[in-house]
Amino acid sequence: MQFIDEATIHVKAGDGGDGSAAMRREDNVPRGGPSGGDGGDGGSVILVADTQLGTLLDFRYQRHYKAPRGENGRAKDQYGAAGDDLVLRVPVGTIVTDEESGDVVADLDTDGARAVVAQGGKGGKGNIHFKTPWNQAPRTAEPGTPGEQRTLRLELKLLADVGLLGYPNVGKSTFIASVSRAKPKIADYPFTTLVPNLGVVRLSDERSFVIADIPGLIAGAAEGAGLGHQFLRHVERCRALLHIVEDTFTTGPERSPLADFDVITGELARYAPELATTPQVVVLNKLDAGTQHGTVDELKAAFAGRGIELLTMSAATGEGVRDVLEALWRVISVKPRSRPA
Repeated sequence: MQFIDEATIHVKAGDGGDGSAAMRREDNVPRGGPSGGDGGDGGSVILVADTQLGTLLDFRYQRHYKAPRGENGRAKDQYGAAGDDLVLRVPVGTIVTDEESGDVVADLDTDGARAVVAQGGKGGKGNIHFKTPWNQAPRTAEPGTPGEQRTLRLELKLLADVGLLGYPNVGKSTFIASVSRAKPKIADYPFTTLVPNLGVVRLSDERSFVIADIPGLIAGAAEGAGLGHQFLRHVERCRALLHIVEDTFTTGPERSPLADFDVITGELARYAPELATTPQVVVLNKLDAGTQHGTVDELKAAFAGRGIELLTMSAATGEGVRDVLEALWRVISVKPRSRPA
């Protein structure tokens, strides 16, 4: 299934039905009088968060949604039926923004969360409401009011506890595949991951968390370079970031683990300054493949000079992976998930 995390739709709630201005015509009813019923209310447009959905793909193919209008009132004091609400299901983590004003309409961040994004119109009153001692046969009734309509921007921000960061091909996909049941594409060339992948990590029966593999970032990502800029929004809700670096022959002489770390951290700060304060666990991957820029101890010392504890692991062999997961748990177990504005 194609991963789509943005869509723009137009929603129109149903109009209210018109009230009736009918008069009685039955036999044996002296003087008749008004008998027009009220119009029914129009249906509203409602968005509901659903954990079974993981993409906004459906909203790319259909952009206009209209709820049914209410029925008009009828004679013999009969009220018109209300229009049914139009319920649209979206993935959990969808933020709904009014396109015109820029205001956030709803943040649907829990399963079953609901938001009325377009209110149905009210049905008009029939002439049975306008009878008075001075006007025994009113022939006026109210029209129904129009339903709301607006253009909405839907933006999906994945609800993950941990976001994986790093240059392309540092082993993020291998890591998430080794610690969860996620099955990302793994290959020995850059930008293997084209869309975010979610996996559930279970440390024990009581301890588990969701981890997201974000497509690799490169220098200039905050301004649109590479692929990762398309998915930086998905790390905004994370309680912790796992920053993976490596120092094998694929890194190249012009790069180093510390330089890569500085580049990615700088891109995060440029994209959203508050991300710079999100706790990071930094790990040197591909321990089994050796290093280019000094020994492991020398690399740890270089990071320690920045106040950063550099962990080590080999996602391919499993060495050190458990220590990394425990370090992540220590962070996320005490930090609530943020709710971006």
